[in-house]
Amino acid sequence: MTEQAAAISIRNLRKTYAGFRESPAKLALDGVSFDVPQGQIFGLLGPNGAGKSTLINILAGMVQKSSGTVEIWGHDIDRDHRNAKASIGIVPQEIVFDPFFTPFEVLELQGGLYGVPEALRKSEELLRAVHLDDKRNAYARTLSGGMKRRLLIAKAMVHSPPVLVLDEPTAGVDVELRRQLWELVVELNREGVTVVLTTHYLEEAEELCDRIAIINHGQLIANKPTRELVEMAREKIVVLTLDRDVAALTVHPAFLKCETTGERTVEITYDKDRTNAGEILALVQGQGFAIVDVTTREADLEDVFVTLTSVAKEAA
Repeated sequence: MTEQAAAISIRNLRKTYAGFRESPAKLALDGVSFDVPQGQIFGLLGPNGAGKSTLINILAGMVQKSSGTVEIWGHDIDRDHRNAKASIGIVPQEIVFDPFFTPFEVLELQGGLYGVPEALRKSEELLRAVHLDDKRNAYARTLSGGMKRRLLIAKAMVHSPPVLVLDEPTAGVDVELRRQLWELVVELNREGVTVVLTTHYLEEAEELCDRIAIINHGQLIANKPTRELVEMAREKIVVLTLDRDVAALTVHPAFLKCETTGERTVEITYDKDRTNAGEILALVQGQGFAIVDVTTREADLEDVFVTLTSVAKEAA
């Protein structure tokens, strides 16, 4: 099986911000290396201050790296800056366009800034793609929050880049608008655009992303297909409702955690690689309890994320 070509290739990327007065220098990225495969939706996750924004700003050409190499669609950002910049579109967290321009004017201006000849601009097509064609001549300031987010995506696509970076695109957006943005991202990806997504909504990453990288304290601590990452969670939780008060329940070595959540309910966490739910139920019944009700919960991406970042924090 041949290795998939990289849309973005990052090797030993480091960024140190110089200190100011009494403040020491800050190492924001510490030798980060990974590839973003072409054609995928790639999740870039990490807690606040992990280095995600620094990495994105380096891709956008807004921050100068300290060392390492970065290639976008095969173009080195130092040696071939013009083509590297032409190969990527960045959708920032902030709403950045003139509120007194119409959506059509916003896209036309951006196309001009990228040197796209007027005859080759796709402003009308982009407005249709993001479902804003009916707002073509409205002032941008009159658009709703979700519409403004969609306009930012269209703005990032005016020069038809093969790579699109979305930095927290659904931050502060309600559930329905978030769903609309998800659908738009999937649609762009189906049309061949490689998407890099940063988000704090882990269910968003789990649903959308083919692969996920996690950065913590400037270091890459995971980079796996989403399903493999979720499968790293070995813990499973079983919630039991018993026939009498659980104060007398004896903790067993098979229980990683045993918490009383009510007078007759208990939540038991166990390692699914070492035991199973049937054995846990038998252990409880062996102490003389009858089980009235059972529910289980599998670990998800949030559990993996918390575990990985906690381990990295302890190691630091």
